[in-house]
Amino acid sequence: MKIDRAQRAAQLMAFDLSYAEGGFVVAGMDEVGRGPLAGNVVTACVVMPPEPLIPWIDDSKRLSESRRKIVYDDILAHAIYIGIGEVTPQEIDEINILKATRKAMKAAAEQVPADVFLIDAVTELGLNGKEVSIIKGDATSYAIAAASIIAKVTRDRQMIELDRIYPEYGFSRNKGYGTKEHIDALKRYGPCPVHRRSFIGHFV
Repeated sequence: MKIDRAQRAAQLMAFDLSYAEGGFVVAGMDEVGRGPLAGNVVTACVVMPPEPLIPWIDDSKRLSESRRKIVYDDILAHAIYIGIGEVTPQEIDEINILKATRKAMKAAAEQVPADVFLIDAVTELGLNGKEVSIIKGDATSYAIAAASIIAKVTRDRQMIELDRIYPEYGFSRNKGYGTKEHIDALKRYGPCPVHRRSFIGHFV
């Protein structure tokens, strides 16, 4: 069934507005990169205005790569606040991926003066505001969906840059995830500096 994009965006925004009563500023937060074998974990914290609605804002996984790039630019043009946080593979190995995700989310949130933070799944960040953890938040909240797109495009561009430095792993195609191509390259060449050693032990 074809999705009415304007109606879908309005539904997502209505969810956010239910937390904005009383004039509260509502931010959405999401992460990208918890599962890959290489690269940073990247988070975004975004505050979007109720108008104009951007029809294609949705869970980044529901959008094609070309569509995400367009919507990313639209979000940059209209967002009230955007914060980006990231943690390196080395620190992920030191503190584990959940702690790294929380650290990156807190760094992103500290750039955004919001009263309410709608967060995709993660809890207990210790933010200066109300934290609301929402399972599948990127498919529920307009601001979280916007954050998912910002984080996804940001991280994808990082992996494309890393592909130029370490072309043997196919980072521009696999974005650091454990595809057959990537695992075969790991077995052949060993890890590079952006691999997460704690993630690849049984592959090399």
